[in-house]
Amino acid sequence: MPIGAFGIHCESALFRLAILWYPKSMQAWLLDQPNGIDQLRLGDAPDPVPGPDEVVLEIEFAALNPADQYLAQKQYPARPRWPHILGRDAVGRVIAMGSDVKTVSIGDRCVILRSAVGVDQPGTLAQKVAAAAESLASYPESWTVQQAAAAPLVYLTAWQALTQWGNMPPGVVAITGASGGVGVASVQLARAMGHTVIALSRSQEKRQKLLLLGAHHAFDPNQPDWANQLKQSLDGRKVDLAIDNIGGPQFPDLINTLGNGGRVSIVGRLAGVVPQFNTSTLLFRRLRLGGVMVGSYSAAEAQNAWKQLTALMQQHQQQPLVDSIFDFAQVPAAFARMEAGPMGKVVVRVG
Repeated sequence: MPIGAFGIHCESALFRLAILWYPKSMQAWLLDQPNGIDQLRLGDAPDPVPGPDEVVLEIEFAALNPADQYLAQKQYPARPRWPHILGRDAVGRVIAMGSDVKTVSIGDRCVILRSAVGVDQPGTLAQKVAAAAESLASYPESWTVQQAAAAPLVYLTAWQALTQWGNMPPGVVAITGASGGVGVASVQLARAMGHTVIALSRSQEKRQKLLLLGAHHAFDPNQPDWANQLKQSLDGRKVDLAIDNIGGPQFPDLINTLGNGGRVSIVGRLAGVVPQFNTSTLLFRRLRLGGVMVGSYSAAEAQNAWKQLTALMQQHQQQPLVDSIFDFAQVPAAFARMEAGPMGKVVVRVG
């Protein structure tokens, strides 16, 4: 064999060996420390490798959530390894799976339900992600891929907010921050459950859209008399359940709209802490406050909730609302859009 040919042959073999040995990488948005969303950088990260009960998804679309911002600001209970990859929602196809996985197959398209993804483990703002097989689920065929990516966290949150008080008969449900991701999901699910839905939003345009989505009444919480307007619209009825995404100074006014035995499901505090709140206002009407945390669901509970809520949405021909779609290189702009107050969910095109 000529020396030149031998040399080429050896180089090719060494190159193939190097490819097998060298860790493969993907692109991801990395946060080196919890110092804020503005510190995100686009870089290379090792390809995820599935554990025995995990799969690897090649991500097509991911969605943003306020929880991502909270984690980036060290305001969320998580202990990831740094640099961390944010992102809790996504839809993608299974490209690898562990030896113990029996519930999905290579090529299946799945969404990720409540899990450690994006919290304690690397998240979905990457080309690939590893996730526990028990946290994967299908979605209605009538939904687009983008809608599917947008849905899991907010609809599971809205479901928990509506159902954590037991079997509640149809009543009056008031929703603050109703134009956000959880707000829109709450409006749709509450309407499908037969409740009279009151939506609160500062934007007139968004209030009109919320009425089209299923709200019976919509009010501007910036108006000093919004609570009185709400009471007048109910002809003597009171609010049975408030889903509060906002917190802040309007919280006492929200409490005042509740009737006897009224409940508040506290989802977030986008307007900050409640500056002053007299707890005696809870006493004489036996009002109850309860925090909402989807992370408290077990994998089985999340799967059961997902099956129930998607079936209900199909029955009522409802679909998740996507506000806008950004390219993968535009993740900082996508977070800026979420901060500005979208109507529905902000989605990132990854694949």
